[in-house]
Amino acid sequence: MSASLDFTGENLLRELAPQVLGAVIRRFSNFSAAEDAVQEALLAAAVQWPKEGVPDNPRGWLIHVAGRRMTDHLRAELARRRREAVVVMQVPADQQVVPAADSGAGTDQDDTLILLFMCCHPALTRPSAIALTLRAVGGLTTAEIANAFLVPEATMAQRISRAKQRIKASGVPFSMPTDRERAQRLNAVLHVLYLIFNEGYTSSIGPNLQRSDLSNEAIRLTRAVHNLLPDDGEVAGLLALMLLTDARRPARTGPDGELIPLAEQDRTLWNRLAISEGIALVTDTLSRGSIGAYQLQAAIAAVHDEAARAEDTDWPQIVALYGLLKRMSDNPMVMLNHAIATAMVHGPSAGLELLTALDTDGRLTGHHRLDAVRAHLLELAGDHQAAIAHYRTAAGRTTNIPERNYLMTQAARLSQSTAVR
Repeated sequence: MSASLDFTGENLLRELAPQVLGAVIRRFSNFSAAEDAVQEALLAAAVQWPKEGVPDNPRGWLIHVAGRRMTDHLRAELARRRREAVVVMQVPADQQVVPAADSGAGTDQDDTLILLFMCCHPALTRPSAIALTLRAVGGLTTAEIANAFLVPEATMAQRISRAKQRIKASGVPFSMPTDRERAQRLNAVLHVLYLIFNEGYTSSIGPNLQRSDLSNEAIRLTRAVHNLLPDDGEVAGLLALMLLTDARRPARTGPDGELIPLAEQDRTLWNRLAISEGIALVTDTLSRGSIGAYQLQAAIAAVHDEAARAEDTDWPQIVALYGLLKRMSDNPMVMLNHAIATAMVHGPSAGLELLTALDTDGRLTGHHRLDAVRAHLLELAGDHQAAIAHYRTAAGRTTNIPERNYLMTQAARLSQSTAVR
C-alpha cells in the first residue's frame, strides 16, 4: 500500500470505475450484475483506502474485489437455481464451474473504449444508449442524466434499467465492434462524449461549477476514438471543441469557486498548449471539405480563443458559423447561442427577437439558460427591471450553486444601480 494520510482517491475511483466495469463484463458477460459488483468494490475502496492507503495497483485491487463479488453472486444464483429447479442444466451440477476471483493479474488492458461502443449498441434506442453510456462510462448519477435529458429521475432510472436488460438479452459480445458496427454506433458515441464533457465543464447540479474529472475523461476517451479513427472529421472536430473549450477552465472560477463569465476572464490563464492543439486539429479537419456540427462548434470556440481580449472577438464570423450550424441542427442551445452572437453584432433587440422563437420550444421549458440569456440581453437593451426579473427566474431554475449565485448577484447589482438612480 502507498502512503495516503490525506485521502484524495475520489477522482481516482471515478476514473477507474468504467475501466473496472469493462474488465468485469469481459470476464462474466453480465452487465447489470457486473455494475452492482463494481459499485460494491468502489464502496469498499472508499471505506478502506482512507484508512489503509491507496493500493500500489488500485485498478487491479478493484477488479479483484469486484470479481469476488461476481463469483459470490454466481454461486448464490447457481444455488438458487438448483434449489428451485427453474432451469434445466445442460451440464451436470457436479461438473459446473464458477469462475474464481483472480488476484488482478492481466488487468492492464483498459476496456473503457470497448464498453463505450458496447453501450451504444443498435439494439438500444438512441436515448437509451446515451443514458446507459453516461451511467456506465461517464459515471454520472441518474439525477444528472435526467437533468441532461430534461426528464424526471424515475423515468431515467427505468430507461437505464431497460437498456441494461436489452444489452443482456442481445448477447452482444464484449469486444471491439467491426468497422461496419463501429460506423453504426459512432454518432451515438460522439454524442455521449459530448454530454459527458458538458457535464464536466458546467455541472448540472451541486456546489461546484466544474467537474474536471468528467471533462478530462471525456477528452481522454475522445482522443482514444480519434486515434482509432484519425481520418474522421467529426471525431477530430469534437476533440478540438473539447480542447478549445476546456482551455478556459482555469479562468472560469474565482478564488471561492465563483463563476467568471467569458467576457471578464483573465485570458492569460487560458491553457495555450490546449488552444494550439485544438486550432491545429480544427484547421486540418476543415481543410478536408466535409464539415460537420462538431467541427463548426470547434471553429466557433477557436474564434473566441484567438481573441486576446473580449472586445477583439470576431462576432460577425461567429454569427456566420452559427448560421451554418443552425442549418445542420435544430438544437435549441445552438439557436440560443446564435441569438447572443446576433446581439453582439446587430444589437440586443435583434437577439431578443430571435429568442421569441424559443419560447414555445418544449425542450427549453423551465430551463434556466433561456431566462439567463434573455436577462443579459434585456440588460444590454437598458430594460433593467425586466432583466432583474429574468435573472431571478433563471437563478431559481438552476441547480448549480455557483451559477445560481452569479445570477442572483447580477440581479442584486442591477437592483442597486436602479435604486441609486
